[in-house]
Amino acid sequence: MKTIALILAAFLLAIQAQLWFGKGGLARGVQLRAQLKTQEEANDQARARNAQMLAELRDLREGLEMVEEKARLELGMVRPDEIYVQLQQQRH
Repeated sequence: MKTIALILAAFLLAIQAQLWFGKGGLARGVQLRAQLKTQEEANDQARARNAQMLAELRDLREGLEMVEEKARLELGMVRPDEIYVQLQQQRH
């Protein structure tokens, strides 16, 4: 009976040692959590930069479209590859 208890205690110690000091042990888990936190922060910063760049791009696109529309309507702007056709309604 004592032998079985000693063998089981030895197995328990071996399992605990593996948990604390082994390849996938507690220290490795702490290290991986720290790396994960660092990477998540970097990802959040990259998402914020991307959102800012998309907002700037949207502003530029809408701004240029607005300028072009105003130039076409008020100043009669025509692009070099376009043909300007003006249609008038006939009144009877």
